[in-house]
Amino acid sequence: MLYIAEKPSLARAVMDVLPKPHQKGDGFLRSGNGDIVSWCIGHLLEQAPPDAYDERLKKWQLGDLPIMPEKWILLPKSSTQKQLSVLTELIKHADQIVHVGDPDREGQLLIDEVLNYCQLPIEKIKQVQRCLISDLNASAVEKAIQNLRSNNDFIPLSTSALARARADWLYGINMSRLCTIKGQQRGYQGVLSVGRVQTPILGLVVRRDIEIEQFQPKPFFEVYAILETKNSETFKAKWIPSESCAPYQDEEGRVLVKALAENVINRIKGQPATIENVSNKKKELAPPLPFNLSSLQIEMARKSGMSAQDVLDVCQSLYEKHKLITYPRSDSRYLPEEHLGQVQGVKAAIASNCADFTEAIEQADFSLRSKTWNDSKVDAHHAIIPTLRKASMDRLTEHERMVYQTIALQYIAQFYPAYKFAELQIDVDIVGGKFVAKATQMLFEGWKVLFKKSATIKDDEQEDGPALTNLVKKGETVACVDAELLSKETQPPKPFNDATLLSAMTGIARFVKDPDIKKILRETDGLGTEATRAGIIEILFKRNFLERKGKTIRSTPTGRQLVANLPDVATTPDMTALWESQLDAISKKESSYTLFMQELEIFLNNLIAQLKQQTFR
Repeated sequence: MLYIAEKPSLARAVMDVLPKPHQKGDGFLRSGNGDIVSWCIGHLLEQAPPDAYDERLKKWQLGDLPIMPEKWILLPKSSTQKQLSVLTELIKHADQIVHVGDPDREGQLLIDEVLNYCQLPIEKIKQVQRCLISDLNASAVEKAIQNLRSNNDFIPLSTSALARARADWLYGINMSRLCTIKGQQRGYQGVLSVGRVQTPILGLVVRRDIEIEQFQPKPFFEVYAILETKNSETFKAKWIPSESCAPYQDEEGRVLVKALAENVINRIKGQPATIENVSNKKKELAPPLPFNLSSLQIEMARKSGMSAQDVLDVCQSLYEKHKLITYPRSDSRYLPEEHLGQVQGVKAAIASNCADFTEAIEQADFSLRSKTWNDSKVDAHHAIIPTLRKASMDRLTEHERMVYQTIALQYIAQFYPAYKFAELQIDVDIVGGKFVAKATQMLFEGWKVLFKKSATIKDDEQEDGPALTNLVKKGETVACVDAELLSKETQPPKPFNDATLLSAMTGIARFVKDPDIKKILRETDGLGTEATRAGIIEILFKRNFLERKGKTIRSTPTGRQLVANLPDVATTPDMTALWESQLDAISKKESSYTLFMQELEIFLNNLIAQLKQQTFR
């Protein structure tokens, strides 16, 4: 049997559970029972450059665009040609092949394309099996090997990945050549690269920067009534403007005319007030789910300022080198129910690895089941959690320790009860005007004790929740003894930083106005994938489209100029949303590769024709 792993570290993990003695060959390992384990080193094949299809395409010319290969060519990467030759020979002589790519779309394609490159007979292709490994520790690998599936089950996933790769090549090659040529005509010396995902991300930052620069602060006003009960206790209630005040408000309902607010104050001072309603809604907040890669990157950027690429690199080390966490490029925040059998083992590993968590573990209730255990929400991979491995933390870097502890604490939180709180509100009528007093009261700290976060209380809420509920009852009359006028200014949006840019990429729907596109983006993973987001952000820095200013991420003049010269379809997430929706449909057998590529070619032809006629500024 031949096992083909995505990378050497995965190959070693597989070999560790196969019978000894082990022999090392040139580019492969042989086990005691004759099974062979070999590996890729990432992609061994790559899309051929345009000049592989036609020699004259070495020169970048507008007249040759769009470039649309009729028959796609994959070429061996020069840096890994030797390993491809080893694999090709092993595949040719293997009786049975097991695909051990990473459990995601890219991992599926990476090895499938090698198998297709070897032109195996149909019967042999049908017999290929799939091994899904998300934890490199021996017990987990052994279990995965005992639960092989037919690789045919994953053909739609591979087809979806292939469509994505070819579409990105078509869009990136054509648009980058076109924009570079147009830029050079205006004197720009560098390459103006354009990508389906990278350019909308750049557009996001550019638009935010322009909005900040063009922002004109506006004063707005809030009115608070000072109310006194029959027992001489006081509380504040905020004025809620009626519909008749709309002409004097902005789109967010803020009152922009001071005279209106002053008029309200003059009308309510010294007037009786009626308590129209008193509500005390008890609510619960479940523990935050374990991390997927994006949520972990956002958390680490927020906590320590680590970049997305830093977090990914640290996670790969924790996964491959130290075997302390499960597969890190996961887009899932859920766990399979069978994992419940490993809870005590993971608990013991965390206790051994993190002495600081002793109290947290002792206070946890490991019989609790949070909503993270849900088979229906787990596909090829699950949330990132600690493995059963115990290791010396002294061997880890500071960042590795920090990331591991963050992942471990989030896992422990699954065994804490919900945070319980009450939302308190008093509705008051003063001479026909509506006023509201709010407060949030913590009833039970639950999982929040782990993170030392208190309940959030907004500016217009009372901090003394219990007192607020006991002050008055519905139907009572109180006195408005005074009123306050607060003068504030609208604030510009904040520039992006690592955490907020990643958050924007995963929650990109909120930046889209079209309701249909918004719905698609809510149902997909946003801009980019767990595996690609960090790299895409780094590309934008390398291309000099983005730059760091302190902890913020800002667009450069080059980046702004590129966005200014492109139509909105190339700099907003709408097109990517439609692509991701179609690619997802291909992976679920709800759409076809052929239809997707046909529609893409029509779109690209029209876009390039439009841009050829345009003069860049």
